[in-house]
Amino acid sequence: MRKLVRDRMAEIIRANGDEAVVYRADPDEYRQRLRDKLTEEVDEFLNAPDDADALEELADVVEVVHALARDLGYAVEDLERVRSAKAEARGAFAERVVWTG
Repeated sequence: MRKLVRDRMAEIIRANGDEAVVYRADPDEYRQRLRDKLTEEVDEFLNAPDDADALEELADVVEVVHALARDLGYAVEDLERVRSAKAEARGAFAERVVWTG
């Protein structure tokens, strides 16, 4: 199985006495694996058994989103600036508004 893991996972696995075989992805593979990881983390969030697990998975989603922004050449602050501007111009999702058509 080949999947993108957090930077310190090999270190953690080895500290537990297990073998960790890893390599560094080239830029194209990294971008694709980030997209795959986003799908994986969103799925884990959607299937979390309770709110505490959902929060953990949501934190993973945010981490992957930050990595994707950096991979696209943007700082996390750029992402937040765009998010904030859209929220200011169009609103956020706090008021539970549903469009019926």
